[in-house]
Amino acid sequence: MRKLIESTFVSLDGIIDDTRPSTASRAEPQNWGHPYWDEDHGGYAAGLLSSADAMLLGRVTYEGFAEAWSGREGPDADHMNNMPKYVASRTLTEVTWNATLIQGDVAEEVAKLKEQPGKNIVKWGTGELDRTLVEHGLIDEFHFWYFPVIVGAGKHLFEGAGFDTTHLKLADVKQFGSGIVVHVYVPK
Repeated sequence: MRKLIESTFVSLDGIIDDTRPSTASRAEPQNWGHPYWDEDHGGYAAGLLSSADAMLLGRVTYEGFAEAWSGREGPDADHMNNMPKYVASRTLTEVTWNATLIQGDVAEEVAKLKEQPGKNIVKWGTGELDRTLVEHGLIDEFHFWYFPVIVGAGKHLFEGAGFDTTHLKLADVKQFGSGIVVHVYVPK
């Protein structure tokens, strides 16, 4: 069975993103995380990507990634652009960028994807989709990238998710010279 791996950037004060105009410019990970992106960061991200042959994305991450990656070229961009993507959304009616819109019950469809032969499925970002995934025990690993920055405003990790207490076990820790520390957790 394939593993579903979630990978999320988190500031020290728990911020993952923000789409509110008043704080978005400072709360978006590409703004506060960029100064820490180095060879360690790139190598770890490339390792996650190469361990997978499909991506699972919520609408917000899908739209941001499609905009950022679809025009890029090179080995990493080619891999990202050619990889099949599965998008969970209640509002989108069509997708591009080698993506398929998940139809029907998201938990059932993700469980079916995990049963298919292949490598891991990587899910970048944390959002509304996580409620369903955590409630149904579909995430096999969480990779939380803690960045040495305090953002001060924005959306917190799992804010508003509304799922029950979920206990995890620390499986690994990777520390980068930039100060990023990746905590890998698995279900307990």
